[in-house]
Amino acid sequence: MGIHSEAIVNRKYMEMIKLLNIYLNHFPRFEKYALSNNIRNTAYEVYDLITESQKRYIKKTTLTNLDIAHQKLRMQIYLANELGYFAFKDGKTDNKVNSHKRFLAISSLIDEIGKIIGAWINKLRDIGKF
Repeated sequence: MGIHSEAIVNRKYMEMIKLLNIYLNHFPRFEKYALSNNIRNTAYEVYDLITESQKRYIKKTTLTNLDIAHQKLRMQIYLANELGYFAFKDGKTDNKVNSHKRFLAISSLIDEIGKIIGAWINKLRDIGKF
C-alpha cells in the first residue's frame, strides 16, 4: 500500500469516526456504557490496527487482525441498527430522526474502509507476502 493509499484510508477513517461519535452520543442512556462503548472501543482498535499495519514490515497477522476487528465493528453497527438505536436523539426516541439514513451513512463509510482493507490484503497476496 503506497503513501497515497495510506492517506486515503486515514482520511476515510477520520470521516467515519467523527460521524460515528456523533451517532453514539445520541444512543439511549442505558446503552452509554454497553454497546455504544463497545462500538467506540472497536472503532479505536480498528484505527490502531490500521496504524500498525502501515508501519509493520511483515503485515500478515496485523492485517488479519484488522480485517477481523473491522468485521466486528460492522456487526456491532448492524446490531445497534436492529435494536433501533439510530432512531434516538439525545438519549430519547425521536420519530423525526430518520434512523435508516443514519445507518446507511455510517455503513457506507465502514464498507469503503472494508474495501480498502480487502484491496490491501489482495495486493499483498498478489506479491506473495500474505
